[in-house]
Amino acid sequence: MEEEIIVSESEDKASKYESLLPQIIALIRDEPDVVANQANLVAALKTGMGFFWVGFYKVAGDELVLGPFQGPVACTRIARGRGVCGTVWETKETIIVPDVDKFPGHIACSPSSRSEIVVPVIRSKEVLYVLDVDSTMLNDFDQTDKIWLEKLLKTAEGYL
Repeated sequence: MEEEIIVSESEDKASKYESLLPQIIALIRDEPDVVANQANLVAALKTGMGFFWVGFYKVAGDELVLGPFQGPVACTRIARGRGVCGTVWETKETIIVPDVDKFPGHIACSPSSRSEIVVPVIRSKEVLYVLDVDSTMLNDFDQTDKIWLEKLLKTAEGYL
């Protein structure tokens, strides 16, 4: 089955997210496999938003383990509380990092990554996954990204 993601030509991030969200849900809603859905979700985000790197890390015991992603090779395992992803797992809150070099304990998987946003996927008050998104530009993420990525993950919750 061939799928195509069509994104608003607008420069406005909110418009792009608004056009992507229903397409992503349509893409994953009939698929019961979590990995397939995560893979399509990150591919749609990378394609639609032009992110440098986007992917999931899954909570596995006392560490996060790399899941489906799009972009250059990445760190495979991250300890709880370590780096941006581990901190999001620990705090259960989205973190926007305008300059990764200024984040204490940042894990540099790629020297090209300059800013980052990480959003937790929470069920029954526990973090199951984190969605990690990186940009090659400083200060590339803002409240618009936070609002829409959190909304996307909440809407897609039953499929992830």
